[in-house]
Amino acid sequence: MKKNNYFLTNIKYDFLDDGSILNFIKITRKGVDYQLFTSIANKSLFSMQEWSVILNMSLRSIQRYNKEKKSFDRMQSERILEIGIVYNRGIEVFGDINKFNLWLDSTNIAIGGVKPKELFDSSFGINLVLDELTRIEHGVLA
Repeated sequence: MKKNNYFLTNIKYDFLDDGSILNFIKITRKGVDYQLFTSIANKSLFSMQEWSVILNMSLRSIQRYNKEKKSFDRMQSERILEIGIVYNRGIEVFGDINKFNLWLDSTNIAIGGVKPKELFDSSFGINLVLDELTRIEHGVLA
């Protein structure tokens, strides 16, 4: 099955490929630039206010990154890429971004009765969402 790189269009991406992971590490160390961030952010379900919570920075700081043409720091870069990965995975599992966004915005008993999108402010939460997507893909529902 061909991998869908809808959210990470300019980045080589394959979950099973060590080269992809090393590429993500390289990009994270360099810092995600504002252009890549907006290409992911604009396709996502999240408002800029929600992104500020996810990235643990003020909305004004995010706007400054654009104005000053700065790259995000390592932690923020990693989170941005993780969300891009989750979106790619979700689109693969659900077959459609709208269905995936609906799932992200619906209360989910299997992950503690919260909306999956509420877990994106932590790597643990992101991993929980990825694990749940794998269970859905394999038909192992709560």
